[in-house]
Amino acid sequence: MLQGCAMETARIAELLAPFSGGERLAPRLLEALQRYLDLLLRWNARVNLTAVRDPEKIVTRHFGESLFAARILLPGREGAAASTLADVGSGAGFPGVPMKLFAPQLELTLIEAHSKKAVFLQEVVRSLGLDRVEVFGGRAEDWAQTADLVTLRAVEKFERALPVAAKLVAEDGRLGLLIAARQVSTAQEVLGKPWRWWAPTAVPLSQARVILGAERDGSRTD
Repeated sequence: MLQGCAMETARIAELLAPFSGGERLAPRLLEALQRYLDLLLRWNARVNLTAVRDPEKIVTRHFGESLFAARILLPGREGAAASTLADVGSGAGFPGVPMKLFAPQLELTLIEAHSKKAVFLQEVVRSLGLDRVEVFGGRAEDWAQTADLVTLRAVEKFERALPVAAKLVAEDGRLGLLIAARQVSTAQEVLGKPWRWWAPTAVPLSQARVILGAERDGSRTD
């Protein structure tokens, strides 16, 4: 397939099947992902949004992992599902935008300090007609809010970014990390005991990629 050519929604559905847990993806979701992919390919020719250039690999690596994370992180655990999501260092919009498409009720904030990437994210929001989505074009340290779920994926200086993201998690919220399996112990060491960690879940078709969730420990006193 030539870069920039529209991929059929049937092919997108086929590529995403390993990540959907046997569920059939809604036509609305597939059509939105198709438009998102086309936009990403056009912009990626000018702005370095992702090092992955092959459209099918973008679908599996970025869309698939993001949608798989939505299935792991969004269902309620001992309560309702998250209603607000902050995606730290969102880049080209992963995992935040696919998670929003998967769960349209979410209020989403895409946090991205790189100005050209933030402009791209604004264009994604406009082109896909997404409501209750904000692009915060600045550093996560300067976003003076919290969210029920905060996600972090493929950021530079992971050990420095992780505590910043953790501070954005609401009191009863959770943290969702899309990371390499080798980073699990690092994450647990950096944040320490005030967090209860879920068992990491392997991402399908990946080379040692996992979804790692954590919740604030209710016994913390700080």
